[in-house]
Amino acid sequence: MSQTSAKLGRFLLLLMTTAIAASAANLYYSQPILPLMRAEFGLTDTQLSGVPALTQLGYAVALLFISPLGDSIPRRKLISILSCCLVVSSLLAFVTPSYWLLLVAVFVIGVSANITQQLITFAASLVSQENRGATLGTLMMGLTIGILLSRTLSGFLGEQTGWRIVFLMSALLATLFGILLQMYLPSNTPQTNLGYWALIKSSVSILAKSKALQIYTFSGACWFAAFNALWATLAIYVSDVPFEYNAQQAGLFGVIALAGVIGAKSSGKWVHKIGSKKLIHWVLVVGAVGFIGSGVFAGELIPLIIGIILIDFAIFSAQVANQVRVFSIDPKAQSRINGLYMLGYYIGGAVGSTLGVIAFDYLHWLGVVIVSVAFILMSMITNAFAKH
Repeated sequence: MSQTSAKLGRFLLLLMTTAIAASAANLYYSQPILPLMRAEFGLTDTQLSGVPALTQLGYAVALLFISPLGDSIPRRKLISILSCCLVVSSLLAFVTPSYWLLLVAVFVIGVSANITQQLITFAASLVSQENRGATLGTLMMGLTIGILLSRTLSGFLGEQTGWRIVFLMSALLATLFGILLQMYLPSNTPQTNLGYWALIKSSVSILAKSKALQIYTFSGACWFAAFNALWATLAIYVSDVPFEYNAQQAGLFGVIALAGVIGAKSSGKWVHKIGSKKLIHWVLVVGAVGFIGSGVFAGELIPLIIGIILIDFAIFSAQVANQVRVFSIDPKAQSRINGLYMLGYYIGGAVGSTLGVIAFDYLHWLGVVIVSVAFILMSMITNAFAKH
């Protein structure tokens, strides 16, 4: 083990991985408990949609305006500040007497979830280049488990104890991990002394000048669009004939997807052996096969399950490989670069969700498959222009 990689031992990696899972889950806790919020506050569908929308908007704002701070402020300090914000905003959501205060709370929760990106960047800076793929594979597994299981946990708690308890749980978890991270995260020296607005301007400059970052970001945005087209329409698809599953049964597909994600963890070890470009190409082929198989055998459960596992394996393997090369662009600007990359990734996901729903309206599941495979092909073509 190199001197650099020795900075990230097994305990610290486990702590950072579980903290990432707990932080990322905050972006999705509200989704299963929306009907309970509507019943208490008497909300319209439009008002209700503001809760998840403001949460996601807060996260997007943080990617652009908070993520760059990791290059100019000691990351342990920044993570502690964000943890405090997450505790306070979750408690506000827990006790809020009104819908409007709830919107403020979930927006700040979305901003505070930037802890996730700060930890990923921090961990990447603590390991050597040859160990970065394996490390990111572990971290991304934690991130994905947090995303996939958050809805299941929130739905169960909300149904049994009321929606407010979900936010109390979030506050308690944020307190626990905030304390542990403050205790065990190492100190780091910021890579730049730029002022805040100079830092933001430099982020835009990096994106404009770095062709590599443009390629990596667009390629990632495309495959994440395909992924979101699937998950935005899956519950609708399986609730109709011939499946006719209820919401709880549909939620089990998230557990099935874990098989693909856990498999993707091993892909991190292959990045150093065969390179990001080649690995991304082949796992995207696997993803395309998963989509096509679910389309050819539309209406059949086993091909759908296999397709979901292959798609999740492909998307998260590609993400690990892509982030390895993203972090290698400029070690002195990792937080800014990762923030830009993830913002593009996030925008791609939003576009994919929208187009997936539209395609489903016109051509049912076949439309989703066509849109998703088209995004996969766009990603593969873009990846062909990458040097590494």
